Amino acid sequence: MKIVDAPPKPIRALLRIATFRRFAAANLISATGSAMAPLALAYAVIEQGGGAGSLGVVLATNTVPTVVFLLAGGLFADRLSRSLLLFVGNLLAAGAQGALAVTVATGHATTVSIAACGFVSGTAASFVVPAAQGAVAQIVPAQHLQQANALLRLPGNAVKVLGPVVGGVLVAAGGAAWALAWDAVTFAVAAALLLGLRLDAPLVAPGGVLSDLRAGWTGFWSRTWLWTYTAVGTVLVAAWLAGFQLLGPLVAAEQYAGARDWGLIQAAFTCGLLVGTLVCLRWKPYRLLTVAVVAAGALALPLAAMACTVPLPLVLPATALAGVGLDVAIVAWATAFQQRVPQAEQGRMSAFNGVGERLAIPMGYLIAALAAHSWSSQAVLLACAGMIAAATVLNLCVPDVYRINRLTEQA
Repeated sequence: MKIVDAPPKPIRALLRIATFRRFAAANLISATGSAMAPLALAYAVIEQGGGAGSLGVVLATNTVPTVVFLLAGGLFADRLSRSLLLFVGNLLAAGAQGALAVTVATGHATTVSIAACGFVSGTAASFVVPAAQGAVAQIVPAQHLQQANALLRLPGNAVKVLGPVVGGVLVAAGGAAWALAWDAVTFAVAAALLLGLRLDAPLVAPGGVLSDLRAGWTGFWSRTWLWTYTAVGTVLVAAWLAGFQLLGPLVAAEQYAGARDWGLIQAAFTCGLLVGTLVCLRWKPYRLLTVAVVAAGALALPLAAMACTVPLPLVLPATALAGVGLDVAIVAWATAFQQRVPQAEQGRMSAFNGVGERLAIPMGYLIAALAAHSWSSQAVLLACAGMIAAATVLNLCVPDVYRINRLTEQA
């Protein structure tokens, strides 16, 4: 039997497409700023005297518009020029991050002003994400879509490995404003590049918006494995983000070396994501959905490690394993979804899945922030880890999880 690696010819063909080079450059540039943004945002709150409550409000207001406007963003992406939506969304994010950098640098930042800028950034993301997904299919020939997605994903993960470390050093040396300003600049440059794509507006499908959404919901609810995975994901994602993004930097400031060590922890997570991507290039599991469920459960590891106040050299590999698990889960889930859901229904059901998994995030931030006032941050972190483990076990109790396997003709 002859084993053949992925040929380089499709990659060379992609790099000859000017619009793809522009799109890839915009993604790579904005990734250099976005890799620093979570750390910079957390320490912008900490620098102005905020604690778990203030950070919870900021993170919640950043997430709410993504939940509220994601379906609208998907509908707009099917009716307007995606390059125009990408330009406006990135320009809006650049303005929000620039304004935040100025307020932090001048010492006028408050929880309210930081939350307001986060709300604008979250609104921009709700329109950028679905437009970006659709833009790839307009730019790249169908036979090269897989290679295009891999080529866009790998450099972004590589940038994120160093981004948190650089961001941690930058924040520790000069404050959060510098990292936020760089994020604003990268969004502005990306906006200019994306405007040059000049993608035509897609043809509007027949039928009204409400009828399309109703049909999508019917298809979503008829697939038990899909809505149960989404429902369990609602708990898992909320517990992970509340524990890692909200309480993680606070615990790092309390029991580790603050921004520097939190940057190392985030870098370890991104290294894990990169390793997970490489694993998925070789490993093709048959039980796709089972692997996705189990691998996602690894997110409990770093939360439990920090809750138990283990030394940093042990927290880092636990965080890296969580990154590996998450990337394996993402790839396995995407493959199962693409194979089992008809292409004509994927957009709407993907939106329902995305909204479902984000619904509890703002509430998770707020509950974790309130709980941190009554309990220690470590106790809340341990509770978040327990919720992830419980959600994983619960999802494995769904019989459909073991029936959604790789199709034999695509194995």
